Amino acid sequence: MTRSQLLPRLVMAMLLLFTAIPFLTLLSASLQPLGVSPRGLKWPSNPRWSNFVEGYQVADMTPLLMSSTLIVIGVVPISLLIASLAGYGLASLRIPGARWMLLVFIAGLTIPFESLITPLYFQMKSLGVLNTRWAVILALIGLFMPFGVFWMRSHFVSIPNEISEAARIDGAGPWQAFWRVHLPLARPALTSLAILLFLWTWNQFILALVLIDDPSLRTVAGALGAFQSQYGTNVVLLASVSVLIMAPTIIVFVLFRKQFSKALLEGAVKG
Repeated sequence: MTRSQLLPRLVMAMLLLFTAIPFLTLLSASLQPLGVSPRGLKWPSNPRWSNFVEGYQVADMTPLLMSSTLIVIGVVPISLLIASLAGYGLASLRIPGARWMLLVFIAGLTIPFESLITPLYFQMKSLGVLNTRWAVILALIGLFMPFGVFWMRSHFVSIPNEISEAARIDGAGPWQAFWRVHLPLARPALTSLAILLFLWTWNQFILALVLIDDPSLRTVAGALGAFQSQYGTNVVLLASVSVLIMAPTIIVFVLFRKQFSKALLEGAVKG
């Protein structure tokens, strides 16, 4: 193995190590006996796997998981549809002012998320959806649009013009070309975007706390704040619940890692 091949592998190994250590520390803390204060990465001699069952019951996670699932179902499909339509329009259709529209979306990527929480609160209140799941769903759809549109536009721009011309020659209009030609070709980009939107929605914490008062209507991550304030001294129980919250995102990423990597590699090659 040459030095040029060894260096990237060492860097990747270090990044993997830095990523795995915090999770392993959290996992080891969740398996400690209740009432102790775990310090650092120390695997217990007698792991208490029953902590996950107790943490699940104490946190009453069943309605929280259902609430998170409903929010994800509301956010991800709508965001994918709007982002793909807008990305296709900006990339393939001759829309007046398309460049300025793209600049607006790019500017949206630079706005700090925290600065939008207060305006979103009053906006949801004026819409009459405050303290409902729709408050989080609508807010997240809007917040995800700059990245989603930019992501999908980057894909549609990379499609060769010959494909659009062939569809046009066959008599397909812009709408038919989008649904029958471009959208099937965008499956890798849509899959990877769906994974990212799922991860961001499931792990959403601040919006769920600010926009919803009822803990049973929040996401599981948002409910963790109220759980911690009530059981803040039980670090082991908090760690076990944190692992349970992280489990679905890890499972989804592991199941779809090939599609996600394929989309990233295709973007890198085409870019």
